[in-house]
Amino acid sequence: MDRRATPMSWEKTSRKLQVPAKRYRIGELVRCSPFSRQTIHNYTIMGLIREAEWTEGGHRLYDESVFDRLSRIMELRESMSLGEIRRVLNEEERTVRGLRDEGGCRTSAR
Repeated sequence: MDRRATPMSWEKTSRKLQVPAKRYRIGELVRCSPFSRQTIHNYTIMGLIREAEWTEGGHRLYDESVFDRLSRIMELRESMSLGEIRRVLNEEERTVRGLRDEGGCRTSAR
């Protein structure tokens, strides 16, 4: 019997690596997007995007989902006002939540 150590394959382990969530400050969003600091701030105040948390110093931190949200805002901005965009984004969010809830009910009913 060969006792040399062999690398553990991903399939053979039940452990899953937990990747820490990346948080972005407004300055990082500005560097990674075409939006200004003021626009990011305004979109947050308007509820178009949401901060994931705050630092102890009172700075807003955003998670990675903000990039998808900003991309969607850019797409909608071509033909809609910010008020219309807010309504569309809120409706899309409700739809996704509803689908998740439906899926959860089906799963738990089994």
